Amino acid sequence: MTLPVGLRKQARIGDGDLLDARIERGRITLTPKSLVDRQIAESERDYKGGRSYGPFDTAEEMIASLQHEMKKRAQKKGARK
Repeated sequence: MTLPVGLRKQARIGDGDLLDARIERGRITLTPKSLVDRQIAESERDYKGGRSYGPFDTAEEMIASLQHEMKKRAQKKGARK
């Protein structure tokens, strides 16, 4: 469903925001879902898009992966200077 831009701006609803839909007294009421719901949805999109780490068989594998990612980020940050 598409909501008019002016209506979205007034309600502070952005593209991709989750809404809860209810029927009340014969009317459909849309209410923005909580931040937690949005963060869960964003996390699911990241996971489906392959932007995740693991699975890991051991804690040591996870720690090694985190250290590797920290090194990559430090190198990127150093390259920007």
